[in-house]
Amino acid sequence: MIEQATVSAFHTDGSATVLRDDGLLVDVSAEAVSAGAWRALRPGQRVTLRRDGGGSVVAVVRPA
Repeated sequence: MIEQATVSAFHTDGSATVLRDDGLLVDVSAEAVSAGAWRALRPGQRVTLRRDGGGSVVAVVRPA
């Protein structure tokens, strides 16, 4: 499953909080951020969230 979102905050531990297009804030793990090959994210940046079958965010990637 793929969703579009906007970065709300990038945390010092490498994790992030993003705002999905439906208005829901989602916490994203540092592992999911690094899976998208990011070194850092900036607030306001558009991203795509990739989820596994269980609904967990597994990667934050560049928007399609």
